[in-house]
Amino acid sequence: MQVLQVQLEVGPDPAEVGRARRWARSRLAGSGIGDDEPLAETLVLLISELVTNAVVHTGCPAVLRMLFAAEGGVRVEVADASDRPPRPRHAEGEDTNGRGLELVDGLADRWGWQREGAGKSIWCEVDRAPVTPANGQGALAPGRVRC
Repeated sequence: MQVLQVQLEVGPDPAEVGRARRWARSRLAGSGIGDDEPLAETLVLLISELVTNAVVHTGCPAVLRMLFAAEGGVRVEVADASDRPPRPRHAEGEDTNGRGLELVDGLADRWGWQREGAGKSIWCEVDRAPVTPANGQGALAPGRVRC
């Protein structure tokens, strides 16, 4: 399996989340995933959640990595220097926090975390599955993401 990996260093500042989203959009476009594809929107949301968790909950710099498989799947990893494992929470009603990992779980095909050096890496994967168009002509189009 061939994989292309790109990465971005992210500072421990919530303003870095917007920079990470913009960077990710440009890398997705460069990999052939159009800005208007549902896959791009899903990946940018996943990146936003994982980078936010890293900078807000650890206060440490992080490294965002995207790995593009030749088969079309994308793996997102966010590594930080904190050794604290991620702690999924459940938001209630109007809570403004506590939904990040629930979103990751609902949008990604797979996700998890692992120790990396003195810290950890949280990752998720999204498959790019072909979908038959509604017009019934049988051509295959870039896939939709399971939500």
